[in-house]
Amino acid sequence: MTALTRARDAVERRLLTTVLGLPEGLQRRLAGRPVELDGDTLATDLQLMLRLKKAARLPAVETLPIDKARAATRHEAAQAGGDLPIGEVRDLTAAGLPARLYVPTSSTGDSDPLLVFFHGGGFFVGDIDTHDAPCRLIAERAGVRVLSVEYHQGPEHPFPAAHDDAERAYHWVVDHARELGADPERIGVGGDSAGGNLAAATAIHAARTGLPCRLQLLVYPLTDARHGARDGSEEFLSMRLFDEGFFLSRLFMDRASESYVADEAHLDDPRFSVMLADLPQGLAPAYLCTAGFDPLRDEGEAYADLLEKAGVTVTRRRFDGLIHSFFNVTGAGRSGPAAVAEIADAVRAGLH
Repeated sequence: MTALTRARDAVERRLLTTVLGLPEGLQRRLAGRPVELDGDTLATDLQLMLRLKKAARLPAVETLPIDKARAATRHEAAQAGGDLPIGEVRDLTAAGLPARLYVPTSSTGDSDPLLVFFHGGGFFVGDIDTHDAPCRLIAERAGVRVLSVEYHQGPEHPFPAAHDDAERAYHWVVDHARELGADPERIGVGGDSAGGNLAAATAIHAARTGLPCRLQLLVYPLTDARHGARDGSEEFLSMRLFDEGFFLSRLFMDRASESYVADEAHLDDPRFSVMLADLPQGLAPAYLCTAGFDPLRDEGEAYADLLEKAGVTVTRRRFDGLIHSFFNVTGAGRSGPAAVAEIADAVRAGLH
């Protein structure tokens, strides 16, 4: 990265944080009339962020070649993530996969709770860098170690590559918990979006194989690869309401499926569409949150219903007014950081 590029990125980042830090009334004037849909009102700071993104006329990630799409995703995450303090950060490998360990300032040194985290990105973009900021926030605020693990993605590595990686990584963490400074009996798994899908599938695998799992953190997870459109049913309402204009688009989701799924039959594989899974006994308690203006909202909440019917303890939270990917907006505005702080508090409650 050249000095000119770094300077430009710094200016863009400062502009974003300044504008999203303005008083609510001034933000409302800049954002325009409130967006109201399905009984919910879009958060003012996120509406303004979407407006700024549109004004910049940057190409959507899903329209770019794969290498540029991944670079653009890293850039967007860095702009919105902020510089968050943390006790220690260490890069390592977990089951042969790139990983990053976040150690909170409050660490006891050798027996902390640990959250194994899988990043989102539609199984074709995203990495440990794109989710560095929220992992820092969760580790520091919750007082837990967070191990963020990368996994193989499409189109180079189609299904079930990412799911196999997630299972292998979780086994590795359980076997190496002490080396990671973690208490083997206080390990959980989490992720957002595609990573939430991996976390849900990994929690199921852990219950079936007897691996310890204290918590499954599911942040607006993908739970049904057909989004409800199966057996003659229509898509979930949220897919029809929010599939354009609220960051996560139908075009992105179509690109994600095309990139990761080589055989359409895999859309019905219960490792991928966890809504179809036979939920085992002993499944870890879940904290499952959704966003009010997210196409994946309804399938996430439907999965929470299934978990409860299976006897799983579920803490559910819909963040009204928020959009998909609020989890990455930890360094600008008010609504994103507040929501992720609440998620971190749930991790603390679930693992301590």
